[in-house]
Amino acid sequence: MSKYLIHIHSGPDMKNKATLGMLVAVTAFKNNNEVNIFLGADGVHLLNIKTEGEVVGQGTGDLKTHLDFLKENNIKLYVSGMSSKARGYDEKLLEGFNAEFSMPDMLLALSVEADSTLCY
Repeated sequence: MSKYLIHIHSGPDMKNKATLGMLVAVTAFKNNNEVNIFLGADGVHLLNIKTEGEVVGQGTGDLKTHLDFLKENNIKLYVSGMSSKARGYDEKLLEGFNAEFSMPDMLLALSVEADSTLCY
């Protein structure tokens, strides 16, 4: 079993990168690996997607489906508090997820602890 950190900083406007990052996280989890996800910069917008079909990548799936999988499997999300605040989000953004607002020191700690860090 490996330990992965998936750092997603691409927003919904970059559909392929955003959905690819989530697909990789879901795939790693399905293959019995430990997965942490850190959303920073425009990546915080991804948690605001509420409708299937809103963000769909080419061959990388529907973001809403990936988000639902994260919720159902209680996969840990770390969400940049500074990025969220700068984009007008508060605690409501995290509702339904196993998520917490985090600072850059958490991103650094997670990257040191991980066997692999993948960025999208």
